[in-house]
Amino acid sequence: MALRRRYLFVCTNRRADEDAKGSCAARGSEEIRGALKERIAARGLAKVGARACQSSCLDQCSSGVCILVEPDHFFYGHVTLADVPEIVETLVSGGRVERLVLTTDELARG
Repeated sequence: MALRRRYLFVCTNRRADEDAKGSCAARGSEEIRGALKERIAARGLAKVGARACQSSCLDQCSSGVCILVEPDHFFYGHVTLADVPEIVETLVSGGRVERLVLTTDELARG
C-alpha cells in the first residue's frame, strides 16, 4: 500500500433529520467526497499524492461539511461541491484554501 502525502478525511456522519446539530451527510458530504476522489484521480494524485477518506463525526458540526487534512492537521469547513477543484489544485501546489480553513474560534464551537 502506498503512503500518500495527504489524507482528506471527509465527515460523512448522518444524524436524524430532526437533530439540531444537523450532519455533514445531510449537507452533501458524500457527494463532495465522491467529487474529491474523482478529481484527485483525474489529476494523477490518487496513488501517492492524496486520498479522500470517509470519516465519521469530526466534532465540527457547526462548520457545515468539514474535512480534516492530515498530516498537515487543519480543518476545512463550510465546503461545497464548488470548492472541490480549488481544494485539489492546492494539493498539487502544496498549499491550502485559506478561506475554508477553520479558525481557532470556529474549532472551539465544534
